[in-house]
Amino acid sequence: MTYNLEKFLKGLEELQIELSDNQIQQFIRYYEMLVEKNKVMNLTAITEFDEVIEKHFLDSLSLIKVYDLKKEVSVMDMGTGAGFPGIPLKIAFPNLKVTLADSLNKRILFLQEVIEELGLKDIEALHARAEELGKNKEYREKFDLVVSRAVANLSSLEEYCVPFVKIGGNFISYKSGEIEEEVANAKNATFLLGGKMKEVYKFDLYEQKRSFVVIDKVKGTPKTYPRKAGTPTKTPL
Repeated sequence: MTYNLEKFLKGLEELQIELSDNQIQQFIRYYEMLVEKNKVMNLTAITEFDEVIEKHFLDSLSLIKVYDLKKEVSVMDMGTGAGFPGIPLKIAFPNLKVTLADSLNKRILFLQEVIEELGLKDIEALHARAEELGKNKEYREKFDLVVSRAVANLSSLEEYCVPFVKIGGNFISYKSGEIEEEVANAKNATFLLGGKMKEVYKFDLYEQKRSFVVIDKVKGTPKTYPRKAGTPTKTPL
């Protein structure tokens, strides 16, 4: 099938990202696999090509606005769902060492199929809950960058994600809409988890208000965190 790549190529140009023909084909194949699998399991409410390009692919890649993705760094995508932003980041920046984590095994099996089909290297997909994986020495405080597009309260997200960030690294949350109150309410969580607010970067993406909340990891996360399964969501810090 032939796709109109005009929106994708224009968006990439605006982000100053250059992709090879092979990388473009990897994105197209990922789209096809996503839409096909979506017929039998709920991966995304968005299936039109241009919408996936805009709201999933370019949104994921917008991270380049606040982080140098051309460095060789380790990245964890917590609550990756259908693979966003982790898979687009890995396709566009093969230098990244990526770990995708999600609590639903069906999604992880799909992502493992995508990784194999696209021939991606230095990327793994883990079936795990953040609360349990965060206690695992193999993963705790081991990543230069942890990202999440998961829809959750910022305080809860921080408790799920900051324990994985090494000291000197960053946690970056993808957010939409008005987030001032949410950011203000997360100050206590940021402090308790060993983080420090660096910036809230706001931008428009095709008339959608988007933000990146960037947190520096300045000290180790106390062993108490993350708390047991479900607690960070039920009673945010």
